[in-house]
Amino acid sequence: MTLKIINYKPIGFKETNLPSSFYIDENGLIADNSSSGFEVVDCNNSYLSPGWSDLHVHIWYGGSDVSIRANEAGFKRGVTTLVDAGSAGEATFHGLKEYVIDRQRETIKAFINIGSIGLVACNRIPELIDERFIDIDRTLKVIEENRDIICGIKVRASGVIVGPWGIEPVKIARKVAEIAKLPMMVHIGEPPPTLNQVFDLLRPGDIVTHCFNGKNPGSISDSPQIFANAKRLAEEGVYMDVGHGAASYNFKVAKEAIANGLKPYSISTDLHGWNLNGPVYDLATTVSKLYAAGLTLNECVNAITCNPRNFLALENAATLAIGSKADFTIFDVNDCDEQVSDSQGNEMTMKSAFEPRMVISGAKTFLAERTKTPQSNS
Repeated sequence: MTLKIINYKPIGFKETNLPSSFYIDENGLIADNSSSGFEVVDCNNSYLSPGWSDLHVHIWYGGSDVSIRANEAGFKRGVTTLVDAGSAGEATFHGLKEYVIDRQRETIKAFINIGSIGLVACNRIPELIDERFIDIDRTLKVIEENRDIICGIKVRASGVIVGPWGIEPVKIARKVAEIAKLPMMVHIGEPPPTLNQVFDLLRPGDIVTHCFNGKNPGSISDSPQIFANAKRLAEEGVYMDVGHGAASYNFKVAKEAIANGLKPYSISTDLHGWNLNGPVYDLATTVSKLYAAGLTLNECVNAITCNPRNFLALENAATLAIGSKADFTIFDVNDCDEQVSDSQGNEMTMKSAFEPRMVISGAKTFLAERTKTPQSNS
């Protein structure tokens, strides 16, 4: 059945002078008219944006003890594209593909963990203890077999993972990324290695995830020099990603960084089993926190639509062009008075919240809503 989309406020699109309504044909493509009957989708004056994209989740359910089911983070939360951030290394990537990626309605991409075992027993058995935990040849082989899925190399560069091995896993990940011609996503946190050691290995197109963590040491707020270094990298094309997580988002760090000109390229959740029921909940709640931290509405929307979709080279990055695949999120931004927490347990009261209402994927619609936090039960 052809759909006719009406009564929406476009946001986050490349084009200007967008139409007041448009059609989606039975193949799920944007059409200029309908030659047959159609079903009207009334957006009720809500925002319509390119489909929300979460650049950092963990959805290798059953293959990683920290991962959640993909549908807990996808359509029903307003998100149409999910990127698993290193749950699987080369030894388990085939399972992630067969049992998750190939079976989900959402678009799913993945960073492959430089550690062969990935997050099979997250932190209990770190994936980067020593050189035996990385197999460069097998990792490169898996990348070549999955070029349509793998979008980069993930390395967790913090002391709880690498211990005395320090910066060496990042150096190996850098080498693999260069051979494979892919970017790195580097998780930053408590040393070793130090942030400056990590920063020295980054190139334009790489991603720093957990950019607003509040660890001490291990945060961009550790010193003016480290902050200046992070800001310089962002200006040179290294992408700063939020990656909220259970331990990696701090209200004060985010607010001060944004006020001083360091804004995230992408807003992601790092959703997994240890934060699904708080403090993260979902992408809508996470982006609402960044809105409260000082980003504008357009900056927030771009960080969950255009920017991650451009990074992933998705065809329909941010367009209503005739012939492109329909992939949209319909949402509101409502006033609220809701108390939320960061990863250190600090609390703040949000005055506005992003509220997803519907996902349009191809010629189908799916209802969506934000996770009900203890303060959002209305």
